[in-house]
Amino acid sequence: MYQMPAEMRACIEDCLRCHSTCLGMAMTHCLEQGGKHVEPQHFRLMLACAEMCQTAANFMLIGTPHHRTTCGACAQICEDCAKSCEAVGGMQECVEACRRCAESCRRMAA
Repeated sequence: MYQMPAEMRACIEDCLRCHSTCLGMAMTHCLEQGGKHVEPQHFRLMLACAEMCQTAANFMLIGTPHHRTTCGACAQICEDCAKSCEAVGGMQECVEACRRCAESCRRMAA
């Protein structure tokens, strides 16, 4: 039976947490706040980040070596999302989840 490395398990958890945080904040906090929170570039980036995090987690769960590619892309998108959320303001939970996921994914992509 395949024994998944602890670092990969941790990255999957970080990805799923980031997916949940970005999607949840986009659909509640951002929609309710309006204004710069729902500007197309920011809002799309949050949804793209949520999707990429879920995809990266799925690739690691599947056990394909292609997870390095998805994790590399995920790290970049999470970093972009963290910067955007920081610029918008009032989204520290999202900023922290994105940064933690980006760091974890960078290690998995290496």
